[in-house]
Amino acid sequence: MAITYLKSGKLESQRAADDAKVRGIVESTLADIAARGDEAVRELSVKFDRYDTPSFKLSPSDIEAAMAKVSARDLADIQFAQAQIRRFAEAQRASLTDIEVETLPGVILGHKHIPVPSVGCYVPGGKFPMVASAHMSVLTASVAGVPRIVAAAPPQNGAPHPAIVAAMHLGGAHEIYVLGGMQAIGAMALGTETMAPVDMIVGPGNVFVAEAKRQLFGRVGIDLLAGPTETLVIADDTVDAEFCATDLLGQAEHGYNSPAILLTNSFSLAEATLAEIDRILEILPTAETARASWQDYGAVIHCDTYEEMLAMADDLASEHVQVMTDRDDWFLDNMTCYGALFLGPRTHVANGDKVIGTNHTLPTRRAGRYTGGLWVGKFLKTHTYQKILTDEAASMIGKYGSRLCLLEGFVGHAEQCNLRVRRYGGEDVAYGAAAE
Repeated sequence: MAITYLKSGKLESQRAADDAKVRGIVESTLADIAARGDEAVRELSVKFDRYDTPSFKLSPSDIEAAMAKVSARDLADIQFAQAQIRRFAEAQRASLTDIEVETLPGVILGHKHIPVPSVGCYVPGGKFPMVASAHMSVLTASVAGVPRIVAAAPPQNGAPHPAIVAAMHLGGAHEIYVLGGMQAIGAMALGTETMAPVDMIVGPGNVFVAEAKRQLFGRVGIDLLAGPTETLVIADDTVDAEFCATDLLGQAEHGYNSPAILLTNSFSLAEATLAEIDRILEILPTAETARASWQDYGAVIHCDTYEEMLAMADDLASEHVQVMTDRDDWFLDNMTCYGALFLGPRTHVANGDKVIGTNHTLPTRRAGRYTGGLWVGKFLKTHTYQKILTDEAASMIGKYGSRLCLLEGFVGHAEQCNLRVRRYGGEDVAYGAAAE
């Protein structure tokens, strides 16, 4: 096996130090929100977003006024994107069926999918207004049937961002707040004097948003820890450097800490991509951000074989994986750890982010090893139920249950079983000797 790094980013120890600083800031901020509620939230909004208002919650007239600022073309494009996302989410929801089965004569087991009672959907809007994130969280929660959907996004230039408000409203939000960052996450999860807390927080965000979700998990549910955007391009010499460089920098522009990695078995493609990235960075309007990400978090990795590329890709477990090879379906069949796959040069991450229909809130920081991304099923809780319909079944199951409870030393548990054997089977069951 020969794996060669032609370029690497920050050391893991440096990234750990950065994470530690974020943890401390978020912990103190959430404690402040819990103690002082609206007052703390207002101070944080003024500090970080330079935004103050009598009410952070938008009224129906506020929503109408914001939507009136959206051009007809932009509104139509938002509605087109939401139609694609709704169509796929509805198909996913239809695949999740309630079941009821008679496992033994008179023994009925089942489960029901019940929507989470209330959800807080965060839509990032710091450097870029992430209109699409409203579709991915608000609309998907709506398809799942969530009764109370709260949406929050930071202001843009001292006011609600019109297109984000439109996307939230059209997606089905019941409450819309102009709040960003940690203060939005804390307010939705902990509640304040003017905002009832929610049961679950979803949506992507910067490192502070991701850390706030991590610290609040348990008090509320979360979708996943969706931190800074990651992209992995797996390519061979069936594509050229322009494809690879464009797809890497297209995601690196998200923020200063967005990992972008090329994994290839072609030295010539690797070297050409490095040169092409330098060329594009000279003309890209978002080059300041993309260059910082590429410098600190970019990597180019060469492998000798496709099998090595597959193993490395699964180990990286990147959020977005763009596959452009002569065997794309082989990667689809064999890869097991990733956020989402984008197969072939015609497919790309930007379409997945904005319009094609799959959800763009995906696992980062190798979380693809144990979870998938946000989807309609994340908003549903699967609850089981049981019922026994006959005396014979109650007595029979009770005998097994009694013996198994006593095997573990649970006498009280065993008596629950024994009572049913006596009442429904007419048999006297002694402790330690449930009837055969």
